[in-house]
Amino acid sequence: MDFSIIFGYPLGWVMWLFYQVVKNYGIAILLFTLFTRVLLYPLGVKQMKSSARMAIFQPKITALQKKYKNNKQKLQEEQMKLYEEEGYNPMSGCLPMLIQFPILFGLINVIYNPLTHMLRISDDLIARALEIAQGLEGFVQTTSQISIINAVKADPGAFSSLGADFVNAVENFDLNFLGFNMGEVAPFAWDWLVLIPILSGVTSILMTFISMKFSYTSRVQGAQQMNGMTKGMMFIMPLFSLFFAFQVPVGVVYYWILTNVFMALQTLILYKIYTPEKMEKVLEEDKKKKKKKKTSRYQQALKAAAQQQQGRQPDLVEDENGMVTYKGEVISKKEANRRRLAEARRRDAEKYGEEYKEVTDDDLR
Repeated sequence: MDFSIIFGYPLGWVMWLFYQVVKNYGIAILLFTLFTRVLLYPLGVKQMKSSARMAIFQPKITALQKKYKNNKQKLQEEQMKLYEEEGYNPMSGCLPMLIQFPILFGLINVIYNPLTHMLRISDDLIARALEIAQGLEGFVQTTSQISIINAVKADPGAFSSLGADFVNAVENFDLNFLGFNMGEVAPFAWDWLVLIPILSGVTSILMTFISMKFSYTSRVQGAQQMNGMTKGMMFIMPLFSLFFAFQVPVGVVYYWILTNVFMALQTLILYKIYTPEKMEKVLEEDKKKKKKKKTSRYQQALKAAAQQQQGRQPDLVEDENGMVTYKGEVISKKEANRRRLAEARRRDAEKYGEEYKEVTDDDLR
């Protein structure tokens, strides 16, 4: 499944709409990036809540790891018990990130393919133009459509066989923004275009630093201090992005810069709105609601079981010696209550898809 195509086409219409309004490629990318960040904002909120919940859990998990460091099985049991008591799913924080990946692939597809999404040129005509452009100097396979645009502007006569409408549409498509050609690739030499990859690296470091500094995990683990490995990652990833920024057109790098800036701002805004103190209260309220909902469903299951018994021969009869007959078997009253509660729990687990939990003596008090 090619997520870049699936998400690229609807997002491409959004990019096309912005371009029709402003008639400027650079501003269209700016509006498009802002739109997508707003679109992904709810996922950012969900991910921050998950991060805050994990930060609150971390000291408890660390304590369990120290207590049961020599008993892995017991550690897993106690961790699962803690998750169940607190109503926390350790995989919940991964979902927002997984959802964002296919959307990001779609965004890259839009930026890389302006002939498809901005000029609405047919795939057949693009394929024919691609055959011509591949034989010309400066062609880059990874950004083939932007290379086609550059080639048409440099030598329109080479594409005359595709028709005047095609040549005119591509020639009139202006890739210039703030004095930079968004279709060019920055060289490894002094040129004004070099400033854009450098700015991409700087904003990447800034975004990574803000994401680490304003995180609930770092706050819990010790006054937002980062260890050596974390500091290393803060520079390694931006260096990789800086390298790739010299391999792709400036328009793509410009999109990366905007994304870094907007993500940094989103992190600051979310941290301001959802302060650690406020987040702890929100999570505590969520925990109470989940517990109340679970208790309510359990009581409903018990009530339903009692109603099913109405009009039937009672399955539990107590004699003068304190022993009871439960479904034809003479047992103690405590054991009878244990079995009845266990049956109710099994029905509840089957009905609501929850894990069955054995009845203990504490449950019968």
